[in-house]
Amino acid sequence: MLTFTWIFLCALLLSTLIDFYLDRRQQQSVQQHRAQVPPRFEGIISLEAHQKAADYTTAKLKVGTWAGLYGLGLLLFWTLGGGLACLDDAMRSLDWSALQTGVAFILVFSVLSSLLDIPFSIYQTFVLEERFGFNKMTAKIFFSDMCKNTLLMLLIATPLIAVILWLMASAGELWWLWAWAVWVGFAVLMMWLYPTFIAPLFNKFEGMKDAELKAAIEALLQRCGFESNGLYQMDGSKRSSHGNAYFTGFGKSKRIVFFDTLLDQLSTQETLAVLAHELGHFKRNHIKKRMLLTFSIFFAGFALMGWFSEQLWFYQALGVSQASDYVLLILFMMVMPAFTFVLSPIMSMYSRKHEFEADDYAKEHANADDLISALVKMYEDNAATLTPDAWYSAWHDSHPPAPVRIAHLEKRSA
Repeated sequence: MLTFTWIFLCALLLSTLIDFYLDRRQQQSVQQHRAQVPPRFEGIISLEAHQKAADYTTAKLKVGTWAGLYGLGLLLFWTLGGGLACLDDAMRSLDWSALQTGVAFILVFSVLSSLLDIPFSIYQTFVLEERFGFNKMTAKIFFSDMCKNTLLMLLIATPLIAVILWLMASAGELWWLWAWAVWVGFAVLMMWLYPTFIAPLFNKFEGMKDAELKAAIEALLQRCGFESNGLYQMDGSKRSSHGNAYFTGFGKSKRIVFFDTLLDQLSTQETLAVLAHELGHFKRNHIKKRMLLTFSIFFAGFALMGWFSEQLWFYQALGVSQASDYVLLILFMMVMPAFTFVLSPIMSMYSRKHEFEADDYAKEHANADDLISALVKMYEDNAATLTPDAWYSAWHDSHPPAPVRIAHLEKRSA
């Protein structure tokens, strides 16, 4: 084996062992505290709900372990097992042009990968989520969504792939810079297109039905100086009983969306507090900062890929004998997570910092106690554990653990 093969295998083994170790810590933490509701939440969250959250968390971890092993096997099959090499040979046998072969290779690989993921998607939706009372999706909706996603991928990804492959072949040594610029433009375009054209293909969006709540929200938006292209509620209950709220869009296409399940859970004041938190992300420029960070990371990624494109050993060490631009894109996408997993705690810490800042903003423009009560309801209704392992949370969680977040709000309020 080549040196990079051993480096890849060691990185893959290390990342896998760390994931399994953290999962084990998380499972032990939630089960050790399963018998008693944490003191801060006694009288607010029932023991039954607390135990449901512990069991739900444990079940998801077990499914995640098997899914991780399955994904690890697929990764080794596609790379060192020769899967990509076989697919490449099949595409080359068609005698199409280099650009057509490259686009077809990437699209076929993407469709095959999606099909191979279906078993775990079905199990998670119709077994795990069903077992804990969250699933509202029918088989018809599940397969309809799958077909829509596949069609959208073909329609949207095909021109992007074609342009990037053309740049790789025609733009010289700095092709990666031009390809990065194209990807940035595409990402910004999708932020504009998604709320207006794509999301409505999957869910129904309509204006707020509760006139009193709508008026209160509009007053909050006016106080905070926020302009949006609409205030909507979404039929999230068609697929799941989990509740959520989010911003979507870019520039004048910004929208505020509430799941109908969330609106059913919260009072008017609690809804305003949650919205104030989301507004905090916008007012503290978190969205722009995350965009810049993402673009910077991808800049480094494209630059590194530009260097790998000239290293034949990179292909050979990963089971591919014939170097090509399209194989490079897939190989890079597949193997980089084994090396970049060490960034997870840094990214999680950065995200949690933004959550604290958004909570502080919400406290300024709404009532901290209302946000706390809203969070408690959301933790309970979504069966989120109140006793996560500190190491697991630091590595994986983009939001602060429930006790930490609520303690922060109470401290600020005091």
